[in-house]
Amino acid sequence: MSGSKPTNPKITLHRGDLPLGLSFGGSVAVDTETLGLEPQRDRLCLAQLSAGDGTAHLVQFPPGEFAAPRLEALLADRAVLKIFHFARFDVAMLKRYLGVETGPIYCTKIASKLVRTYTDRHGLKDLCRELLGVELAKEQQSSDWGAAELSPEQLKYAAADVLHLHALKSRLDDMLAREHRTELAQACFDFLPVRARLDLAGWAGQDIFEH
Repeated sequence: MSGSKPTNPKITLHRGDLPLGLSFGGSVAVDTETLGLEPQRDRLCLAQLSAGDGTAHLVQFPPGEFAAPRLEALLADRAVLKIFHFARFDVAMLKRYLGVETGPIYCTKIASKLVRTYTDRHGLKDLCRELLGVELAKEQQSSDWGAAELSPEQLKYAAADVLHLHALKSRLDDMLAREHRTELAQACFDFLPVRARLDLAGWAGQDIFEH
């Protein structure tokens, strides 16, 4: 069963799928919330999306209800860039529960690791603080995302995970170009769907390229 309700002027919660007619333009920031970090065990609970315009759309999935044709079409649309932070996990979860091959992809965590080699702190909170001067609250990170009714604090947390990804991409693109690593980053992004399939197939803890 799908439906939508505004939770505040910048966050709209949808049940089951995106509404008809919603467009995110040429690029959309995407994130997911799950019951845990094991794709084969922990179900998908929420998908968050933003066009980078200060608004967020959240799609909540009831247990066992993962038919979201409009969201799936958006994720598979090759004309729309999907911006993630740690895309490897989200892409695997979306493949596992929605059956969709997401692409094309940009991952701010991979971009950060390629250009912010002066630090080992590549979390979204670290990136927002350093590159945008934005402080993200992470108190709801380990909360129950499978609850039938999500709290205002949970919705605000979930929205924050996508509201800044476009701005981060812009800053990281400049750094990638400066260090002549744009092409290398793109090759990594292009490989992400394969990496996600390897994770789902049982190679999550192995680097198949090592000796």
